[in-house]
Amino acid sequence: MTYSSEEIKAQFLLKKDITYLNFGAFGACPRPVFEVYQNFQRELESEPTLFINELGPDYLKKSRIALGKYLNCSADDVVYVTSPSYAVNIIAKSLQIKAGDEVLTTNLEYGPCDKTWKYYCEQKGATYQRVQVRFPLESKEDFIEQFEKGITDKTKLIFISHITSSTGLRLPVEEICAIANARGIFIYVDGAHAPGQLPIDLSTLGADIYTGACHKWMLTPKGSSFLYVRNSLQHLFDPLIISWGFKSPKPSHSLFLDNHQFQGTRDYSSFLTIPAAIDFMDRFNWRDVSVECKRLTQTNAQRFCDLFGTKAISKINDDFIGQLFCIPIPASSAATLHDDLYQNYQVQIPILNHEGNNYLRYSIQGFNNQQDLDRLYSALEGLKLSNI
Repeated sequence: MTYSSEEIKAQFLLKKDITYLNFGAFGACPRPVFEVYQNFQRELESEPTLFINELGPDYLKKSRIALGKYLNCSADDVVYVTSPSYAVNIIAKSLQIKAGDEVLTTNLEYGPCDKTWKYYCEQKGATYQRVQVRFPLESKEDFIEQFEKGITDKTKLIFISHITSSTGLRLPVEEICAIANARGIFIYVDGAHAPGQLPIDLSTLGADIYTGACHKWMLTPKGSSFLYVRNSLQHLFDPLIISWGFKSPKPSHSLFLDNHQFQGTRDYSSFLTIPAAIDFMDRFNWRDVSVECKRLTQTNAQRFCDLFGTKAISKINDDFIGQLFCIPIPASSAATLHDDLYQNYQVQIPILNHEGNNYLRYSIQGFNNQQDLDRLYSALEGLKLSNI
């Protein structure tokens, strides 16, 4: 069965009078998944001791099994974390690098992750090497050629986004993973925007480490993300917080899970909604929904660039563009554009700055349709005529 964008929107808690084009920032949780979330919270508060000490481990296991099946990896190779940034901190703090070593990335990475790598590389005397990607990107081969020039015999780890945040680009991580594997270099993929937007198969991708947000395109409540580490490498990474799992009197079969799964008293109900979110996506044929979202994203991209007289930073095709598109806009348009769009036209869309360049980034989810993008276009036309 095919569902309309209106039928899908009715499943969400978003305000009805807002044209919501900022799904990529924090996601949005459908009502049925949010109700499961609240039910877990109520169960926790009705008997906290029973929930945390006895029920919680089984609930988490069930959720990890569902996530492992979704990602095509072992449930024992993933642990839940509150955000991809948290996961990056786990890896960067424990990574065995020393003075003279290099961590290779691009200049397109998410700000907090950039800061984390800079911090720990400086602490250890290593170099955080950022390849300056040249726009516009003409092909996957164009990106790969630029990136591969940054690899040296000192490169110990490659860190790369599956889909970038501030520029909305899908990067050819499959090919980069193959290059890293062939050269014996650790490869860590930041997939914050990928789960729920792209099919992910961790058994074939070739990433040693992968982190993703479930609270973005996978539709779960906020503060729900995961860290995957290849089984043979798990012993290398200590938890950020030493807690009950360390030298547990009742150790499980996995030191990785013991060390990272339980860290103090926190409400992990959002982690437990993964099965409900996957069921929701299955019910609404989310693979087909995503295909339609990508079509809307791509077929509208050029006219927005034309409106501002700017050029897209990549080819507008499946190689680079999924459900996010960043419209390059002149600096003179950026200062008040977000507020003008929201206050005067009820359009929620972010203005992002990347290395001095400004972008208007729209995100297309199942509840969006052509009318939403037409509304954005009309609003921009009106503001442009007013000399924004």
